Amino acid sequence: MIIGIDLGTTNSLAAYFTEDGPKIIPNRLGKNMTPSVVSIDEEEQIFVGDTAKERQILYPESSASIFKRNIGSNKEYMLGTKKFTAEELSSFVLRSLKEDAESYLGEEVTEAVISVPAYFNEARRKATKRAGELAGLNVERIISEPTAAAIAYGLYQKNKNTKFLVFDLGGGTFDVSILELFHNILEVRAVAGDNYLGGEDFTRVLEELFIKDTGLSEDDLDDKSRALIRKSAEQCKLAFATENAYTMKATIDGESYSSTMTIGRFEKRCEPLLARIKKPVKKSLSDAKIKVSDIDEIVLVGGGTRLRLVRKYVAKLFKKMPNTSVHPDEAVALGAAIQAAMKERKEAIKEVILTDVCPFTLGTEVAISRGEDKYEAGHFAPIIERNTTIPASRTETFHTIRDHQTRIEIHVLQGESRFADNNVSLGTLEIDVPDNLAGAESVDVTYTYDVNSLLEVEVKVVSTGEIKRMIIKNQDVNMTDEEIEARMQELSYLKIHPRDQEENKLLLLRGERMYEENTGETRLQIEFELREFERVLNTRDEIAIADARKTLKAVLDELEDVW
Repeated sequence: MIIGIDLGTTNSLAAYFTEDGPKIIPNRLGKNMTPSVVSIDEEEQIFVGDTAKERQILYPESSASIFKRNIGSNKEYMLGTKKFTAEELSSFVLRSLKEDAESYLGEEVTEAVISVPAYFNEARRKATKRAGELAGLNVERIISEPTAAAIAYGLYQKNKNTKFLVFDLGGGTFDVSILELFHNILEVRAVAGDNYLGGEDFTRVLEELFIKDTGLSEDDLDDKSRALIRKSAEQCKLAFATENAYTMKATIDGESYSSTMTIGRFEKRCEPLLARIKKPVKKSLSDAKIKVSDIDEIVLVGGGTRLRLVRKYVAKLFKKMPNTSVHPDEAVALGAAIQAAMKERKEAIKEVILTDVCPFTLGTEVAISRGEDKYEAGHFAPIIERNTTIPASRTETFHTIRDHQTRIEIHVLQGESRFADNNVSLGTLEIDVPDNLAGAESVDVTYTYDVNSLLEVEVKVVSTGEIKRMIIKNQDVNMTDEEIEARMQELSYLKIHPRDQEENKLLLLRGERMYEENTGETRLQIEFELREFERVLNTRDEIAIADARKTLKAVLDELEDVW
């Protein structure tokens, strides 16, 4: 079985294809979305999703979230006494989705199509693929989130030539992609984005306002207090979907704090974030060589697009109402499932050719002439330019610059700066050339870039025919297949918490958090309900536990609404 996965900054989802179309796979708690949060307890038991999110409030020192922003880097997260990379934490989320899918579908899930932001570079894409492998998945394809969303919206089923703009504002990343449908070809014309802009940044605005209003000092807040303020900010942000004012509350060190936020004040403070949105939009239109008026349809994707101020801004920017017919949180996962079905050549899927583009320019470092026998090193020579339709293969010829030069080094770079040092280094390849006069020897350098973001570099000495090849691997996180297998074995002792216990654990953690947030009679009531639930748990009577769980949930729901 092959499934589609949206590995998100804030939430992750899995989907599969049925005769009636793509369907979201509910997780072990019956929910469509699994928070991208990981927590580990003192017994080295791993929790993922809602349970981990609750634990993060109570035990922030052993929990992590928003780690997708650092996938593909060497940044490490300390959870309790254990260190993990963002790649490894992502693998726990993927493993949880895999296990939930297997439980729901009743069969083994071995393959997946995983989506990534269109603007993810090589390091991030390869790290995502490795995270899937660490989770026990064969990652058949890495698909760009906007392309997946376009598929979910059925844009490939339109009957006329149409230009679409996919506006994807997720929890931690922002992408804008321009696609064009021509007959049965859905071509990505241009992509742009910001890897550090998303719904979390709008939440952060509310956190900062709350801290300012209440007179708290951010430097004096511990992780637990920050988590409580963040939770209240998230509730406020969601409330602004229908309300114009909301009172944020948090209990810090036993003292209650509150501040009433208005939609007008929130929107004013978000203007710098909206300004950051405009820049990638303009860049994508420029790269695609089209005007705003040429866009036939705008599609909204990602939880961040549920914000009223974002939708208003998009409508104002494009002078037309966007299409919101597909749930913005689910579109990418549904599209990934359709892509998986296309790979399996499901008969229910209309035959369509999908193209993607290279999100960054790929090139090499060169020296340029500064007069007779003078060269200046450190310059960048593009070979495959950004927004080139992939798969793509391009060849450029480079010459020796010194007499008796016997070696040429190809420094593979990714970026848009004309200076090599300002771009991302992907690797180097050296090859020998015959001893000769300057300029007499040359090499043909061929870059081949495919839909799975694999870059092959081939260097051929023109005079001798000697060839050297390499597949680029990120220098920061360079794991061989053997190393991946070894790390899988290292992580195998960390077991995802058993699904038959998770609903109970989640309720207990939620109750503990609410106990700390409240005082007086409410706190006593919560304590009584938690003790009663724990008493029933000790009986191991599944029917009685199910009834008690339902009762406790109802009580907590009612109390949290009041609070």
